[in-house]
Amino acid sequence: MRQITYREAIHEVLDYELETNPDVFLLGEDIGPLGGAFSVTKGLWKKFGNERVRNTPLSEIAIVGAATGAASVGKRPIAEIMFCDFLFVAGDQLVNQTPKMRFMFGDQCQLPLVIRTTIGAGQSAAAQHSQSLEGMLAHIPGFITVVPSTPYDVKGLLKTAIEDNNPVLFYEHKGLYNLKGDVPKEMYSISFGVADVKRTGSDVTIIATAETIHKSLRVAERLQNEGVSIEVVDPRTLVPLDIETLVHSVKKTHRAVIVHEAHLSYGPGAEIAARLADEAFDYLDAPIKRVGAKDIPIPMAPHLESYVIPQEDDIEKAVRSVINF
Repeated sequence: MRQITYREAIHEVLDYELETNPDVFLLGEDIGPLGGAFSVTKGLWKKFGNERVRNTPLSEIAIVGAATGAASVGKRPIAEIMFCDFLFVAGDQLVNQTPKMRFMFGDQCQLPLVIRTTIGAGQSAAAQHSQSLEGMLAHIPGFITVVPSTPYDVKGLLKTAIEDNNPVLFYEHKGLYNLKGDVPKEMYSISFGVADVKRTGSDVTIIATAETIHKSLRVAERLQNEGVSIEVVDPRTLVPLDIETLVHSVKKTHRAVIVHEAHLSYGPGAEIAARLADEAFDYLDAPIKRVGAKDIPIPMAPHLESYVIPQEDDIEKAVRSVINF
């Protein structure tokens, strides 16, 4: 099978949908001739023109508002918010309007809207361009929350997101854009709410998202040499959450470590830990451990940034603590 990057996998889906579905259009800052801040939409403006690939003003409230209105009358907009840090400039739409419209209008309108945005540190982009805020809007009923970790997953999940009739928040980790992986050339979909076991094991379950999946897999490989068998599970979507697969894994391994780059306190790992405690408590041989970013703004200096966000050593320490409990 061919290998392409995470960035190229997203581009393939956008290109295909613009080509085959006249209701699909893109909107966002600098997505036209410049191809977006991360070159994901490069070439699409030239191919499809201004009507289908729309450059917008520097106004997240305008982007989300226009996309929500367009979706409510039958279009399928794909909005790009350059950094998740600025989603909350459109806070009223994202909290009070977009996720509630189908419910408040008695399902008389659908909202087939995808909001693509980036999460993650590791770029020395400092406190206002480095956060992982995927857990915050997962708290608002009405949104689907997608956090793909591989080129294969990002292609299949984005295809599903564009076809869904509900608003989807689609979080892409900046550190994954150049990651290569096996991706079929043909189009395919991955269902929401279906976790993926990235590595099987019998001693500890690591539940991780986005870039921390790859750090967790490297830790699992390293500890395998010591006879520790680690299962690594990627939820892929936080809403809906495939709690059945997570519980099944923990019932097998009897230990759980949850890893994400979002800040530790009130992060998505807290919800996952609570659900595991509800549904798998009797199978646990050690407390559930969470690994996340330290509860301070993300620093710009590379050595301080690395200290704040989870590293392989932090994951390994958590694994050893549940093994030795």
